[in-house]
Amino acid sequence: MKTNIYVIVICMLFLASCTSRNSATRVKDDPFLTAPEHLSFNVEVVFTDSTFTKAILHAGEAQVFEGRQQTTLGKMVRVDFFSRQGGNAARLTSDSAIIEDRTKNMTAIGHVRIHSDSNRTTLITKRLVWVNATQRVHSEDSVRIVTPAETIEGVGFESDQYLTSYRIFRVTGVHRP
Repeated sequence: MKTNIYVIVICMLFLASCTSRNSATRVKDDPFLTAPEHLSFNVEVVFTDSTFTKAILHAGEAQVFEGRQQTTLGKMVRVDFFSRQGGNAARLTSDSAIIEDRTKNMTAIGHVRIHSDSNRTTLITKRLVWVNATQRVHSEDSVRIVTPAETIEGVGFESDQYLTSYRIFRVTGVHRP
């Protein structure tokens, strides 16, 4: 009799262990899976080449996502570009930015503005990409360029980071004072 009970209990345990169980599913928006590996506030990064300071980046917040190889900057981003002749050559400001850690390319997002001290030119757009390898900026969005002589509006744009040599792909308006 005892043997039969043991056999029945063992069979029940065996059958219970054979039932399929749903494995835990990962939620895409789980804050622990999407949280940055590093978080910093009031960030200042100085970019140099030997003794020459090429740029200084300021941001209210920086988040590093190592898995995506991406750094996001927020709470007002400012980049001061310097020329080899000395002095502040251009300033880029935006609401936020995304930096691809592999290429060091930066996409500035929201109320993007570049002001060049050398030629007193200002670029205004919603989104702008700065390419590290070529030291150039471009945008596919609508842009406005304000110079002392005129205001040019258009869609699509590329230039050097100092706004000394730029090209607008589709001009939609030119206003002269």
